Amino acid sequence: MVLRMSRLLLKTLRDDPADAETASHKLLVRAGYVRRSSAGVWTWLPLGKRVLENVSRVVREEMDAIGGQEVLLPALLPREPYDATGRADEYGDLLFTLKDRKGTDYVLGPTHEEIFTQLVKDQVSSYKDLPVILYQIQTKYRDEARPRSGVLRGREFQMKDSYSFDTTDEGLAEAYRLHREAYVRIFERLGFDYRVVSAVSGAMGGSQSEEFLAPAAAGEDTFVDCPACDYAANTEAVTAVVGEPESTEHPPAEEIDTPDTPTIEALAEHLGVPASATLKNLLVKVDGEIVAVGVPGDREVDMGKLAEALAPAEVEMVTAEDFADRPDLVRGYVGPQGMAGKAFRYLADPRVAAGTAWITGANKADTHARNVVCGRDFRVDEYLDVATVLPGDPCPKCGAGLQIDRAIEIGHIFQLGRKYTDAFELDVLGQNGKPVRVTMGSYGIGVSRAVAALAEQTHDDSGLCWPREIAPADVHVVAAGKAAQTEFALELSEKLQAAGVRVLVDDRAGVSPGVKFTDAELIGVPNILVAGRRVGEGVVELKDRCTGEREELTAEEAIARLAAAVRN
Repeated sequence: MVLRMSRLLLKTLRDDPADAETASHKLLVRAGYVRRSSAGVWTWLPLGKRVLENVSRVVREEMDAIGGQEVLLPALLPREPYDATGRADEYGDLLFTLKDRKGTDYVLGPTHEEIFTQLVKDQVSSYKDLPVILYQIQTKYRDEARPRSGVLRGREFQMKDSYSFDTTDEGLAEAYRLHREAYVRIFERLGFDYRVVSAVSGAMGGSQSEEFLAPAAAGEDTFVDCPACDYAANTEAVTAVVGEPESTEHPPAEEIDTPDTPTIEALAEHLGVPASATLKNLLVKVDGEIVAVGVPGDREVDMGKLAEALAPAEVEMVTAEDFADRPDLVRGYVGPQGMAGKAFRYLADPRVAAGTAWITGANKADTHARNVVCGRDFRVDEYLDVATVLPGDPCPKCGAGLQIDRAIEIGHIFQLGRKYTDAFELDVLGQNGKPVRVTMGSYGIGVSRAVAALAEQTHDDSGLCWPREIAPADVHVVAAGKAAQTEFALELSEKLQAAGVRVLVDDRAGVSPGVKFTDAELIGVPNILVAGRRVGEGVVELKDRCTGEREELTAEEAIARLAAAVRN
C-alpha cells in the first residue's frame, strides 16, 4: 500500500529538540520517526517503526540462515535466577526491580542468559537434542542514570539476543564462528561502516569476546585501530607493549621541594618535565581496603579495566574521610617508596617495570622525589594492565603506532562457556550414557540502537540518508503542488507499488513545494521523484538522496529504473 503523507501520522520539525546533543537524536525527532515518552523511553512512529522492522527483518533472515530458532521470552522475570548467577549485584542500580502483590521479587530483563539456560534445561535432555541456537528480538530494560542521545542509549530498547548450546568446546567455537559470519552479513546488508574488535566480557562472563563497532563521533566506546595490520580492539582489551628500560643505572633517590603541585599537570610544569616522567598513584578501595595503583603520569587508570581485573571485588574511589583516617597518606603527594606492601598494596601498570625511574610523591606535603626506581626503591605487589591507551602506543601485533577512534557498539558476541550452565546445573545425557555439562555462547545486536547508529553514520546537513535495505520506502514521490501534479504523482505511485517499489508520496494539499522538498531531504528515503512542471509531458526528476545526482526521465523510465534497483 502506498504511504500517503496526507494521511500519515507525521509531523516534521524545523528546529532541533532543546535537549538533543547527537545528530541521530535531532534528526529522528525532527523527521518524525520517534517521539520522547519519558527520560530514556521512546515511541516509534509509523516511519520509525518501518525502519525498526526492516532492521529486525535483516537480523531474522541471517539468524534463520545459520539454523537459529526464534522464540519470545517474557520481559518480566523472577529475580531469583539473576541472584543465582550474581548478576543482580553486578548490574546493581541498572536493574529495574519490582515486587508483585504477593511480595515476590521480579526484574525487567536486561538480558536473558539465565532464562534461556533454564528454558533449555527444561526442554533438552540428551546430546541428540544439541547443538541448538535460540534467539529472540525483544525489549530490554536498563535503568541508565543519565539516558541521553535519543535511542542510542535508552532505558527501554530493542535487542536481538541469541544463545548457542553445545556439548563440546569445539561445538561452541563453531557456533561462535557461525554467529560472527552472520553478523558480518547483517551489518554489511544494513549499510554500516563497522569494525570487529577484541573486547572484554565484563558482567557477561566467558572467554573469547568480540564487539562490532560503528565508528561515529557520538560513540561512547573507544577503540584502537592499527594502520599497518588488521589489529583492532576495544581500548579496555588492548594489551600494553612494554620495552626494556633505557637504563637501569640511576642516581640515588632525592626529595625535591614542589609547593602547590598536587596534580601531575602542576608538577610537570613546575619541574619542566613531561608528564610521562612522573608516576601517578591513584588510591582506591578494594572491598574496603585502600590500594594504590601506579601508572605513568601522562595516563589515567582505566576504571573499567581495573574493575574487570579485580572482579568480583568491589572497587571504589577513596574519599576525603578516608584520608582523614590515614594521616600517613598525604593527598596529592603519595609515593610507593617505603609504603608499598606496608601502608597499602601496590598495583602497577606494566610500564612501571623493574629498573624504570620516576618522579613521584614523597609522602610529604609539597614534596616529591626523583630518581625513584622500581625494584630498588619500591616493589610492585601485582602488575595489572589498567592504564588508558594513548594514540601512538605500539600495536601488540606489529608494533606500529595505534590510532584511537570513537564508535557505537552495535553487536557483541561471547563464548560464555559454562558460567550459566554451572549455575543451573544444565547437563544432558552424553553419548557414553554419562551426564555432560552444556557449554554456551551469547550473541547480541542492538536493533533500535542500529537505527540511531546508521543515522549517525549516513546523515548529511539536510537530514537523514537511509541505506535502501532499511529505509521506510524505496522512493519518496513529491507532488510539486498543483492539482494535476498531485494526480500524476498518485497515479505514478500506484504504478511503482505494482512494480514492487515501496512508495512514500507527498500529496499534502496547501503545503508549499519548498516545504515538501525540505521534508523529503529530512526524511531521507534513498530516491526522491519529483512530479513537477513537466508532468504534462510525462517527465519527472529522479534524485539520488545521498549523492545528490539528478536526472530527468519519463515516468516509464523512472519506474523501470527504480524497480531494477529494488530487485538488485
